[in-house]
Amino acid sequence: MIAASGAVMLPPADASLKLAIAIGIGMLVGLEREWAQKDLGTRTFAITAMLGTLGILANPAIAYIAFGGVLVIIAIVAVRNVADRKPVEATTSAALILTFILGVLVGLGHHYTPVAAAIVMTMLLSLKPALLHFTGGLKVNEVRGAVLLGLLGFVIYPVLPNRFIDPWRLVNPREAWLTVIIIAALGFLNYVLLKLYSSRGLYYTAILGGLVNSTATIAELSGFFNGGKDKTGIAIVIDLLTVIAMFLRNLVILAIFARSAITTAAFPMLAMAAISIFLVWKNRGSKIGATELQLSSPVSLPKVLNFGLLFLLISIIGTLGQRYLGHFGFLLVSAIGGLASSASTTGAAAVLAMHGSVTPQEAGIATVLTSMTSALSNLPIIYKQVHQPALVWKLTIMSVGIVCAGLITMLVFIYPR
Repeated sequence: MIAASGAVMLPPADASLKLAIAIGIGMLVGLEREWAQKDLGTRTFAITAMLGTLGILANPAIAYIAFGGVLVIIAIVAVRNVADRKPVEATTSAALILTFILGVLVGLGHHYTPVAAAIVMTMLLSLKPALLHFTGGLKVNEVRGAVLLGLLGFVIYPVLPNRFIDPWRLVNPREAWLTVIIIAALGFLNYVLLKLYSSRGLYYTAILGGLVNSTATIAELSGFFNGGKDKTGIAIVIDLLTVIAMFLRNLVILAIFARSAITTAAFPMLAMAAISIFLVWKNRGSKIGATELQLSSPVSLPKVLNFGLLFLLISIIGTLGQRYLGHFGFLLVSAIGGLASSASTTGAAAVLAMHGSVTPQEAGIATVLTSMTSALSNLPIIYKQVHQPALVWKLTIMSVGIVCAGLITMLVFIYPR
């Protein structure tokens, strides 16, 4: 109901709900600012959110006047800080303005958007130390990687044709590009986590590095296995942790593009992961120091092009193998593809299943096979780096045992169907 003055007449229950949400939003942001010891705290933010809600309920003109009052408050605080030779709190000022806007949205009847925005804003404000630490260590190629990821997703993807461009129906540029973007984004996200948390220890580094690129992680960390004292246990744990992370990453990729294939891949992959975890626990040793993993950003123009070409090549060969060689031709291509990139092979299998070129069961089996060959491909890398036959022999026995467990599980749970 609208009164003659233009103000919105609300039932008491609706008005109470809007005020409660507005005050909650303001207090959420204000408590964080209070904790950070800023000039504007809980009461100011709560009143500002309530001001936005009541202003828009009273009249849009009053909301404009109220917003001007918020700007005056910000100006007064800024002038006082300048006079006291303190830094101007631009972030707090922006947060106060946004809190007023969120209060207006609450008054207009929105609930989800202002609450979600307040939570995200509070999270960003509270993450200042971690963000400063992260941005302080950024390199030029990492910034370029983030920009390139945006270019791939928001500039190039919309202009690509969403149809097969060849008479053999092998290449759909937009869908292939979307797969490249998603897998590159996953790699970049894992890389960011690696930058933030790799200093926690070598084992954390192995897990996060394995999510980015298990082969590159093993090549980088295997130099740590050299030394005077026996480091066989540490080498086994690190190798298996990267393999476990690779299993998890490939399952996530499969779930994104072909969810129906998860039921096929989950049992053997989880069986291999469970045995790997048991072997990690059995070979766990004393605590070891942190290390800095020098992996380059997974998003760069050469890497994206190479990954895209590899993805297309595996997709085309896999499709042709399925058409002319049948079920086993596609699986053979997938197994070999794991030696180059299990992530791209998994993505190719999942996309083919999404199009119906292969069955979900075949895509799931292909994911298992490419993960197996990827895990086994670590062995020659470790041997080349450390030249310790006893270590490599022990790792070989364990890796083959893990692969055999996956094969047996796959035969038991899949092929009887």
